[in-house]
Amino acid sequence: MRTNDAQRLTTGKAAPLGDFARLMRRLNIDGPLLGGILLICAFGLVVLYSAVGESMSQWLSQINRLGVALVAMFVVAQMPPDFLRRWTPWAYLGGLVLLILVLTTGEVGQGARRWLDLGIRFQPSEVMKLAVPMMLAWYLHDRTIPPRAAELLVLAVMIAVPTVLIARQPDLGTALLIAASGVIVIILAGLPIRLMVGLAVAAVPGALLLWNYMQDYQKQRVLTLIDPDSDPLGAGYNIIQSKIAIGSGGLFGKGWTNGSQAHLEYLPERDTDFIFAVMGEELGLLGVLSLIALYVFVIGRGLYIAMQAPDTYSRLLAGSISLTFFVYVFVNTAMVTGLIPVVGVPLPLVSFGGTSMVTLMAGFGILMSIQSHRKLLPR
Repeated sequence: MRTNDAQRLTTGKAAPLGDFARLMRRLNIDGPLLGGILLICAFGLVVLYSAVGESMSQWLSQINRLGVALVAMFVVAQMPPDFLRRWTPWAYLGGLVLLILVLTTGEVGQGARRWLDLGIRFQPSEVMKLAVPMMLAWYLHDRTIPPRAAELLVLAVMIAVPTVLIARQPDLGTALLIAASGVIVIILAGLPIRLMVGLAVAAVPGALLLWNYMQDYQKQRVLTLIDPDSDPLGAGYNIIQSKIAIGSGGLFGKGWTNGSQAHLEYLPERDTDFIFAVMGEELGLLGVLSLIALYVFVIGRGLYIAMQAPDTYSRLLAGSISLTFFVYVFVNTAMVTGLIPVVGVPLPLVSFGGTSMVTLMAGFGILMSIQSHRKLLPR
């Protein structure tokens, strides 16, 4: 009798967990991935509250945007990978049309034409962060892997067209990130090592050519990276203040909402591009490492989903989304710590913003769709 009672008690405790797991599977939600994402978002909301000067209106605005992004993730997760694959060319072409509209009728802000208002104000370049890797994965789906020379040329054109359109806005940072997402697909498709080395060598004269087409402020950012102290109150100001903030945090930080660099307004763009510096100052090295550990978990889970994917399209797309997320994290943290030029890339799921968060969450929704439908797709 006691044994039966114990079994009933054990079953009663386990049943809710089992019901929850079944509900998650029914909704096509990957539990580990969702858990990692929510922890990063929670971490980000804590830091953002301090970064916006404890402004409840901005903080609640970010929560609303996060809610919209989570809904987007849930909706995309319900779409089977073969459905996404069929609609990929239309999404890519639609994104190109939007980019052309930006150059002709887009809104100008801070010297750049990046926004489009079609009832909802958004950046079409964000759409291409998903559309470009999706298009390349679609093209390679029924072809021989690794791609041959003629196919590589087609892939290069698919990457170059949106990259050039975005660079002309000008938004060089986003253009390079979108190009990177496409290059990652090609590398995952089995690009030979010798060819990668050759492309790396060819990138040197390519960078010199790119220099001639860069805006003056973009050139100044590169020169500032080499010697930020050459103009400490001008071009080098942002990175110098960022390094001071991170260095002053030490191991444990100055405490939440106690960052002097951020709250005395020495640190620019503290709620967007330089929020990582706010975190380093207030939460210290331990706080920074905790966030990086969460990022590593989410990226690792994404790569695991890519390895389990049953077909070329799903495998290449999942791998590109995961590694592109890594690129976003690396670029922002390296930019804030002075390892690369300032390119205006927000810290994923942490920085204040709406369009980029929706795009990221939609990408995670694709990963969840691939994971939940992997047994239903033809091999």
